[in-house]
Amino acid sequence: MESPAKRRIGYQGPGHYRVKIEVISQEGHCANGHQVGDSWVSEHVTPGGICIAAFNAMCPRLNILEFGGAFPWRENKDEMFCTCPDGKNPVTFRLTRIRE
Repeated sequence: MESPAKRRIGYQGPGHYRVKIEVISQEGHCANGHQVGDSWVSEHVTPGGICIAAFNAMCPRLNILEFGGAFPWRENKDEMFCTCPDGKNPVTFRLTRIRE
């Protein structure tokens, strides 16, 4: 049986994109230990090791990118940004749609 960590779960049909999540800034002390340069790829499941509070904050943007949408005011339609909810120790993430 294939390991659940290697198996893609969720919708995988036309119009589905993977999304790269990358830490681009971090201030103070991140309780989860995230640092600039950390990265994951989201494939419609929570990537291992990412802070669940940060992932929850980025989920609406991930869904938009994952299914081909974009904010009309963004110049780069394949990129969005999100900051975790810890206002005293913010971690900022860049979300980038992977077009393969």
